[in-house]
Amino acid sequence: MAATLFLKPCIFLHRRTLFALPLQFSSFSTSSATAAPFPENKVHRSRQSSAVSSSLLELGGGVNISRDEIVKDDPTNNVSDTIFSKLGMQLHRRDQHPLGILKNAIFDYFDTNYPNKFEKFDNLCPLVSVKANFDDVLVPADHVSRSYNDTYYVDSETVLRCHTSAHQAELLRQGNTHFLVTGDVYRRDSIDSTHYPVFHQMEGVRVFTPADWEGSGADGTLYAAEDLKKCLEGLASHLFGGVEMRWIDTYFPFTNPSFELEIYFQEKWLEVLGCGVMEQEILKRSGRTDNVAWAFGLGLERLAMVLFDIPDIRLFWTSDKRFTSQFAKGQLGVKFKPFSKYPPCYKDMSLWISDSFTENNLCEVVRGIAGDLVEEVKLIDNFTNKKGMTSHCYRIAYRSMERSLTDEEINDLQWKVREQVETKLKVVLR
Repeated sequence: MAATLFLKPCIFLHRRTLFALPLQFSSFSTSSATAAPFPENKVHRSRQSSAVSSSLLELGGGVNISRDEIVKDDPTNNVSDTIFSKLGMQLHRRDQHPLGILKNAIFDYFDTNYPNKFEKFDNLCPLVSVKANFDDVLVPADHVSRSYNDTYYVDSETVLRCHTSAHQAELLRQGNTHFLVTGDVYRRDSIDSTHYPVFHQMEGVRVFTPADWEGSGADGTLYAAEDLKKCLEGLASHLFGGVEMRWIDTYFPFTNPSFELEIYFQEKWLEVLGCGVMEQEILKRSGRTDNVAWAFGLGLERLAMVLFDIPDIRLFWTSDKRFTSQFAKGQLGVKFKPFSKYPPCYKDMSLWISDSFTENNLCEVVRGIAGDLVEEVKLIDNFTNKKGMTSHCYRIAYRSMERSLTDEEINDLQWKVREQVETKLKVVLR
């Protein structure tokens, strides 16, 4: 199911256009399925032209698109240039990158234990419809995750996927019964060492027919749940070795029953993933009334930070050879050796907020100016005066992972942040 919806804070969707016809972005890579048609003036297929303009960005699945089609001066669009710059990078497809190494290790587990069973999709276009991202996985119409505060909207009908489950219904309708989907996903979020507005997920789905569980002495739901737990316990052992495990009963709106798998690793319990038996309504909508299925979702960054001892999520995006040279294809769990620790610089900013103010909007402004030079934005004080006005004080930590920042450039960044916060967020600086 929804990989984000399965997981917690940095990988958990819990807070969480105007065209005559909405954009119909295909979920599929060209190697796995025929893509849905695109409006001619919106998206360009690489197979339609041998010479693609250098201004077009390849997103995956054979889709090429320009910046002006993603970043727009339009009230229904909230995609920034910072986010656009991450599109098409596909860190999970780089075999010598920690995320690619982890993805391939998971693929190896499934190839070994389920030979020729699971179809793998890791090049699906991240532009999806609102219906695919939310409706098809039973996210309620009034769920906070649909808000512009949490999700990146290209237009009122199209989003940057919040989770890899955005492709689930289409894959099921196309006849896939065993599949793994890996991809970059996008969420407006806070700023600290474990949160980033772009991260990577993997989802797994397995569908059963009555012939699979008949004669087992269990009904379809129990059979699928037991198979799911056996599969995922094996995956955890494959990644982490002989660790103690426990299952936690939980609730997700799209699976029943639902579970979280935790392992005891480095002297503490670590949540590895969320999973469950798929709600029958999802299968029914996909034309699989008599089937039962399980699904799981995991965040690659969260597991990679533990397995490789990577302390800051921003490091996954660096091109610094002192980081990239430490990892090699097929070498899971090589421990990252910090190459330097540059000092942070802290700047405080106090403001009178309005009813429309949100911390996610603040973080978007800060990221848009400072990019990966901002390490953390933290609320350190707040109060409401006798007139009912509320003040927040935020501490912004600036730190480069590659060099020392000068006082001049930090002051320049902070000045631009203050200016943009006041004008874009309609707040009053104190």
